[in-house]
Amino acid sequence: MPLKSTGDARFDSTDPWAGGTTWIAHPEESMRRASHALVVDEESWLVDPVDCDGLDDHLADLGAVAGIVVLLDRHKRDAGAIARRHDVAVHIPEWMDGVAEEIDAPVETFGTTFADAYTVYPLSRSRFWQEAALYDEENGTLVVPEAVGTASYFLAGDERLGVHPMKRLRPPRRLHEFDPERILVGHGKPVTTDAVAALDDALDGARRRTPALYAKAARELIFG
Repeated sequence: MPLKSTGDARFDSTDPWAGGTTWIAHPEESMRRASHALVVDEESWLVDPVDCDGLDDHLADLGAVAGIVVLLDRHKRDAGAIARRHDVAVHIPEWMDGVAEEIDAPVETFGTTFADAYTVYPLSRSRFWQEAALYDEENGTLVVPEAVGTASYFLAGDERLGVHPMKRLRPPRRLHEFDPERILVGHGKPVTTDAVAALDDALDGARRRTPALYAKAARELIFG
């Protein structure tokens, strides 16, 4: 299983719901890069998107594309190409450095709210890791691009949601502030059932399960 695939990708919605959808363009890769379309007022905002065949046909059913959102400095992905195709801007947090100049499309910034529906929460603002989360209290949608995920390399034991391997010793505990119905992540399928319990378990057990996660990663590296 490749870490990151560069081959042909097809649209395959893994979690359609009333407020949007999620797709994983390359399900064969171990990174399991996930992208999301958030529907607000009959328009869609694409979060950290990976392009694929059939995507535009799906988006046409959601309403006009209002813009592209990048929530992690490393998740530029196909934001520029999709933005140009739909003649929209790429939106990034106003405090995120070193991203705008690497996107070949118009760039706009946003502050503490987004699309009049989501509140923006900085999770990391270091020069090595810049990440923001989005939360819609009304519909219970929490979007976290990297700090937690459901791809295999995030998970230890029976976790359904895990803290990123590099964040395990200092987990993002401010995520305890939220009471989500669903959690959309940047790597892996969304958590759509008992989301609060999965999030609390991930954060509370992150440090304790770190040795097990690292041992699992070593076994997979050695034995494939």
